[in-house]
Amino acid sequence: MPRKDLYHDELVAALIADGWTITDDPYPLNVDGTVLYIDVGAERQLIGAQRGSERIAVEVKSFAGPSTVNEFEKSLGQYLLYLIALQEHEPSRTLFLALPLAFDRVLRNHRLFSLALQRHAINTVIFDEEQQVIYRWDQRS
Repeated sequence: MPRKDLYHDELVAALIADGWTITDDPYPLNVDGTVLYIDVGAERQLIGAQRGSERIAVEVKSFAGPSTVNEFEKSLGQYLLYLIALQEHEPSRTLFLALPLAFDRVLRNHRLFSLALQRHAINTVIFDEEQQVIYRWDQRS
């Protein structure tokens, strides 16, 4: 089993507070005998005229390492690999990269990071790691 990210539990609490049901922790994805573990699988029931449920997979990152650039590089590569696997095996599930609010402030001031997220259509969920709430969803794909 993979090691949990520094803010894993805070993200799970924020998702639950936002109305999501955690279905997998971690979410295993078997791709030709290789098992990938996305941090969290969740779903919530759609209300109103829409029926069914919305399903997501969320990879959380803390960016707590010594190099923010290196952490971002690894996160971007991991996200893209997981996205390809989900598109092949479970295209109805939307992938998100969860970023703590503290890193979102860094992200907004670093043009290269923002461009990478936009150009690769990376879906993000920004969460307040202290208050354990979702701050913002950015769905680009």
